[in-house]
Amino acid sequence: MTTGTRRRMGVEERRDQLIAVALDLFSHRSPEDVSIDEVAEAAGISRPLVYHYFPGKQQLYEAALRRAAEELTSRFVEPHEGPLGTRLLRVMERFFDFVAEHGPGFSALMRGGPAIGSTRTGAMIDSVRQAAYEQILAHLGIPDPAPRLEMVVRSWVSLAETTALLWLDGRRVPRAELERQLVHDFAALAAVSAAYDGQMAAVVRHILAEEPEDGMFADLVVRLGRFA
Repeated sequence: MTTGTRRRMGVEERRDQLIAVALDLFSHRSPEDVSIDEVAEAAGISRPLVYHYFPGKQQLYEAALRRAAEELTSRFVEPHEGPLGTRLLRVMERFFDFVAEHGPGFSALMRGGPAIGSTRTGAMIDSVRQAAYEQILAHLGIPDPAPRLEMVVRSWVSLAETTALLWLDGRRVPRAELERQLVHDFAALAAVSAAYDGQMAAVVRHILAEEPEDGMFADLVVRLGRFA
């Protein structure tokens, strides 16, 4: 008869395992409801060994949030090919994939988590928002935006975040509809700003010039036309 031998993990490998286990637990339940004992059990190690790698639950929590922030940031990366509306829709689909997979963890990340360490966790979510903002500007080809464009993009990033948090509370609106609606929201925010500013009007004209007749922004015009 042969007996299995548990492979000994290196320091970084064990840390990565604990972060992954914690993130999985935090993704299904509020971080306040997850104990170190549960993390240890899920990882197949003792409680003292968890503390060997992380001084306390807060440090493990922050490491898990950092991993989540990095993954969420990656969801906004999109090749600069094709119409902007189509690109934004793909971004929103990946964004909501993350939200659906990491419900409570996403809520904790966006709301800053527990009060302890809130400065650090706040910096993490600010980095996600900034990365999303920079990605959208890169798609527009405008690295140094005028104030109105900055307001439009930052407002839209904030709207996507708020919409996702509200959607998690019961998921009462079909996800696919919200993904399309958020793309249309971007167009609407830009169009309203364009009505007040010539620079924004030029940005909107540039966006629409590259949109096909059956594209995402054309779809918005059709939907609005139903009320005419």
